[in-house]
Amino acid sequence: MIAHYLEAIYYIRAEGEPVRSARLADWLSVSRPTVTVALRRMTRDGMVRLNAHKEIELTARGDGAAAAIVRRHRIMERWLTDVLGLDWVTADTEAERLEHAVSEVVEETLYRSLGRPKTCPHGNPIPGHSIMRANELRLSALRPGDTGTITRISEVAQREAPPLLQYLHERGLHPGTRITVEEVDEVGRTIQLRAARRLTLSTETASKLSVVRSVKRKPRRAPAPH
Repeated sequence: MIAHYLEAIYYIRAEGEPVRSARLADWLSVSRPTVTVALRRMTRDGMVRLNAHKEIELTARGDGAAAAIVRRHRIMERWLTDVLGLDWVTADTEAERLEHAVSEVVEETLYRSLGRPKTCPHGNPIPGHSIMRANELRLSALRPGDTGTITRISEVAQREAPPLLQYLHERGLHPGTRITVEEVDEVGRTIQLRAARRLTLSTETASKLSVVRSVKRKPRRAPAPH
């Protein structure tokens, strides 16, 4: 049970969200009193603490334990998709079942056999082997005419809305896909973009995709006449 809490805190924090008891209760589909009891135990065990804003933080010990769980999960996902050919949603579900039963020896051997991947199939970095890109933006932050490359899909989206993960997969919105924003409807809260085909996403859905925006080249100046 504690492993699920550590994993949830790690994922929520990675998306830049404040981690509070109510958020954990929603994420884990448990009651707030249940979360309170678990957090007391984790605080006693030196895994978490509350900061000045009453937000839950991982201690160094808790962060190490959470990173180990996430690392195993993402390595298992790579194996399940790259080797066994499972789809994104099934692989994510099966990896959650397997991550707690895999030893460090099997984890490291599997990681090497996969060619030492840096990310999970959805582009999220494997702890200890890569980190988040500093220049990432939410797709929802791009403006008409902007181009970029999808880098990852939010882990929050994966855990809270598996149908969304399948939706993105079916439309070819994978890490490495180049996109161009064609129109942003501020009132309707939609974004029209072109990838392999033209698509319209809600702003909410677009916020679950991270991209690296392409650098616009400045037009060359004509040489000055002599």
